[in-house]
Amino acid sequence: MSRGGSGYDRHITIFSPEGRLFQVEYAFKAVRNAGVTSIAVRGKDSVVFVTQKKVSDKLLDPTSVTRMFKITKNIGLLATGLIADARSIAQQARQQAAEFRFKYGYEVPVDFLAKVLADKAQVYTQHAYMRPLGVVSMLIAIDEERGPQLFKVDPAGFYIGYKATSVGTKETEATNFLEKKFKGSPQLSYDDAVTTAIGAMANVLSEDLKSTDIEVGVVRDDGERAFKVLTAEEVDHFLTTLSERD
Repeated sequence: MSRGGSGYDRHITIFSPEGRLFQVEYAFKAVRNAGVTSIAVRGKDSVVFVTQKKVSDKLLDPTSVTRMFKITKNIGLLATGLIADARSIAQQARQQAAEFRFKYGYEVPVDFLAKVLADKAQVYTQHAYMRPLGVVSMLIAIDEERGPQLFKVDPAGFYIGYKATSVGTKETEATNFLEKKFKGSPQLSYDDAVTTAIGAMANVLSEDLKSTDIEVGVVRDDGERAFKVLTAEEVDHFLTTLSERD
């Protein structure tokens, strides 16, 4: 990597004369260089995220390779970027959720959890004792008052809600695809939300997907509102539906 920062990229807490924090920018670059694309879509009664599943070694157990984490029964997290950092941020999120439940007696709202993770990430940009995590996190849940919720948290400490979003290597192409799909703010059913997310992934990767190539996490407003990762058989069903539609 060329040093365009003239020494300003050696310290996380020092702005360059152009007003840039190079170490934070490098954290975003680490997410893009992870070689994984993730896409999330919010429907009228569900939220879905999809990511590539890459098994780097034939000797690895594929069931142990995941970027999706259950934070509470109702909140799912998808971490795109460095996998070690992803597990660290998932552990932080679980700890924050457990502390919230212990202190207040009810489950943490997903928007509050996103705010806490973002605040923590923002603090890392101010102090030299901790580098930014090379991870962009997506959080999904069904809120009792606000319905389906989708939030994205980045290494700079910025978080915001989305109707649909993407992150990773093919982020720009996926965002363009989603913007066309969401023109006119359609109210997607659960099946439409899943097929839209998987279809966007297939479109930007320009390849026929198999159930072993992707992971799909969902939360539905079905009474339980529980987060779950779809099985290979369930993913195959949606891939078949998508191919028949095309």
